[in-house]
Amino acid sequence: MEIKSGAVVGYAPQPPGGIREDLDRAADYARAEKSQPTQKAYWSDFKHFGLWAQRRGLALLPAAPATVAAYLASEAERGAKVSTIGRRCAAIRWVHNSGGQPNPTADERVKAVVRGIRRTHGVAPRRVTPVTADRVIMLAPRPDGSLTDLRDRALLLLGFAGAFRRSELVALDVADIEEVPEGLRVTIQRGKTDQEGRGAVIAIIRGDVACPVTALQAWLQAAQITEDAIFRSIRRGGHVQAQRLTDRSVANIVKAHAKRVGLDPTLFSGHSLRAGFLTSAAKRGASLFKMMATSRHRSTDTLAGYVRDQELFKEHAGTGLL
Repeated sequence: MEIKSGAVVGYAPQPPGGIREDLDRAADYARAEKSQPTQKAYWSDFKHFGLWAQRRGLALLPAAPATVAAYLASEAERGAKVSTIGRRCAAIRWVHNSGGQPNPTADERVKAVVRGIRRTHGVAPRRVTPVTADRVIMLAPRPDGSLTDLRDRALLLLGFAGAFRRSELVALDVADIEEVPEGLRVTIQRGKTDQEGRGAVIAIIRGDVACPVTALQAWLQAAQITEDAIFRSIRRGGHVQAQRLTDRSVANIVKAHAKRVGLDPTLFSGHSLRAGFLTSAAKRGASLFKMMATSRHRSTDTLAGYVRDQELFKEHAGTGLL
């Protein structure tokens, strides 16, 4: 058995004659339902499941519900996070549905195992430490540093100011940026909640202490970037490459500068910039809908959590009781 992204060689059913090309096109459109990062993650998880099943001589596609249930249980015993197990279950479901195979995760036995894992091991997500406004000012390198410092300063300040997801930040091109008197108009071509590619335009406000607009201009000018990718890899000797940074690069940069200023890098991730903007905005009493305009959340539920966290002690019912 060989597992590839987009196919499970040796298990895919043969299509009827004469419609192979149309079926291939249909499969391409079906796969396009999910973003490339999501597809990559799903295929990685399915490959993990496939190797587990192969070692035990079990059928993979379609997989029996008992096989999936046993796999998820073994992952739980191995110490995998509940969120990881949930994602692997989703990957198995997606691959089966995409291939027109019976979905084993719909079986009540599999659902019961998943519920049992959640009940036993808990489902509270690990919350990363937010890079709040004061922290991002501290983390951002000096504006008179090396090319790498200039790039990282621009990435950190812009990533915070726009509440960007990692994938959105590294996908930015020069053509997506328009400078206006108030700051920047940034076009996000496609985001996590915008699978149809409608795009969104957000505003980046100029800063008084650490300005993301000035930082971005300094990086682009120093790196002589006039088109295509904004955030790029840099080789030794200060050679800026055409290749854009990856999602993982954002997390590495945040962690590296957290460590540089004496913070524990394990507490931070690429999401810390986005969480930091929302935390800081909620603390200042920003409108929930204005926060949504920047973060592009479709629901207020997540944002309401940031507001609740910042207002735990505000007008507390116990004030003055003791």
